[in-house]
Amino acid sequence: MSIITSKSQAIIGEPEVVEDAATVETSAAWAQLKDAAIAIRELQVKDGSIPDAAHHDKARELVAAITAGIRALAPAFPHDAEYLDASIVDFDRWADSGFAEPDFLDSLNAFQPQQHRIDGIRHLVVFPMYTQNGSSDRLVEALIVETIWPEFIAALEAGDYGNKLFVSLRLVDFTPGYDTNSAVLFPETVAMREIPSFTWGAIFQDREAARYRRVVRAASEITNLDLPERAAAMLDDQALTERAFVMWDIIHDRTHMRGDLPFDPFMIKQRMPFFLYSLEEMRCDMTAFRESVKIQRSLTARVEAGEELTSGEQEMLEHAPLVQYAVIFDRIFRFAITGNRTRNYDAVGGQLLFAWLHQRGVLHWTDTALAFDWANVPDAVVALGDAIDDLYWHSIDRPKTAHWLAAYELVRGTLTPHPASQWARGLPDEILAGAPKGYTDAVMDDEFPLSMFFETLDKKMKPVIESTVGIRGTDR
Repeated sequence: MSIITSKSQAIIGEPEVVEDAATVETSAAWAQLKDAAIAIRELQVKDGSIPDAAHHDKARELVAAITAGIRALAPAFPHDAEYLDASIVDFDRWADSGFAEPDFLDSLNAFQPQQHRIDGIRHLVVFPMYTQNGSSDRLVEALIVETIWPEFIAALEAGDYGNKLFVSLRLVDFTPGYDTNSAVLFPETVAMREIPSFTWGAIFQDREAARYRRVVRAASEITNLDLPERAAAMLDDQALTERAFVMWDIIHDRTHMRGDLPFDPFMIKQRMPFFLYSLEEMRCDMTAFRESVKIQRSLTARVEAGEELTSGEQEMLEHAPLVQYAVIFDRIFRFAITGNRTRNYDAVGGQLLFAWLHQRGVLHWTDTALAFDWANVPDAVVALGDAIDDLYWHSIDRPKTAHWLAAYELVRGTLTPHPASQWARGLPDEILAGAPKGYTDAVMDDEFPLSMFFETLDKKMKPVIESTVGIRGTDR
């Protein structure tokens, strides 16, 4: 058996067959595959190709190491047999093409993780791809992932919250594209010759939960926030927090395709003012919040009436309030101050939620301490969701740019725009009468700057947020 010994030299061999998925990350076969993937990335350019012919012999050696690793690991993933076979074919075809822009459509079509939503089941994933919030280059990435699918999530999905495309995963090991802020595995990021109908989308809830726990722990100390008992419990329990995030995300994800939608919910296909993206993400988060309140109140009423809940319903009742804490604290403490200030729509969503709650008297920043009126918080958050839903409903009958203007008024009704904003002063007639591009171009990169509260919080939290890059669920 031989493995890759360095990034500069490949020693190709057939590693021993691995049959136990629970231990693949410590196997020589995985080490060979991962090292070869890391090494070949250094030869690739942005589109994933390797144009320099001087590197092709080295690249062929590395591809041989990758495919040997896949063959050795494949017995541990019998449910992915068709995909892994197709992956080997795609890698060999890429090498035979002279390392042109890679095309992994066939193996992508064969990879169907949504058909195996079983708690703890693992997948080996190898594609040339970019990673959202990670690398914009289509480089070879290799991952070992594990499904998170507890009983109560299966019950939610089988009931009122059906989402056949949703896959919840845990990162086990990965190449550098995921040693970043990326917490998703989306098929559209893979290098391929044409765009198929996508049948799944995956989120790494372990990374989301780990980031949340570290950030909220630090932010609550900095703001002197006295966390409710169940919210505090999340900070010491990774598995509990993961399950709460799965419940949040399964409802959020399905919301993009449901409701009174005046436009394509997958707005990445359109060029619009970035605050429109903020409202779409907040609409989905507010729906997840609203539904968790509904679940909590409904199940609590049944318990108070003397009914006995199933084990799945008991878990739903346990996790529903945790979803509410997660939405509030992740949006306020992490989203609002993560990333730069260039059209940062997630940040605007967090700023909007904070200011909305503050202006309705259920969030207080007094005597340098943050506090919430928890009895009235749910209705205030739901009211923000209702306002966005009302905007969408009315905008079905509005022209696109009129919808954009109405959306701006909704946001500026709570957040203060930049003093130099053309939108705040009123767009001139030549823009109003012109093409939509003029509207978008007139939006400032930081149209809604951080408030003084968030400017101060950002300075204190920056090292903590930066420390979550590449975080795993096992990190402390």
